[in-house]
Amino acid sequence: MTVHDIMTQAKSLSQQEQKELIKLLVDALAVTDVRESELPKRYRLSALRGLGADIWRGIDAQDYVNELRDEWDQPQ
Repeated sequence: MTVHDIMTQAKSLSQQEQKELIKLLVDALAVTDVRESELPKRYRLSALRGLGADIWRGIDAQDYVNELRDEWDQPQ
């Protein structure tokens, strides 16, 4: 069925039915638009490589972990 076929059938509807059809179509499109906009963007994990590297520059990883563990052991 084509859009032209649907349009021909829609012309046979009463004016009220045509308005209802338009409303249903608009509502269906609005729901589709919202669903698509709510979808999370997909990224490759490899695209995150190096992200934040400048923050950790000059910091020894093992020293950092040791400091965290020492903080956990201290009473609050």
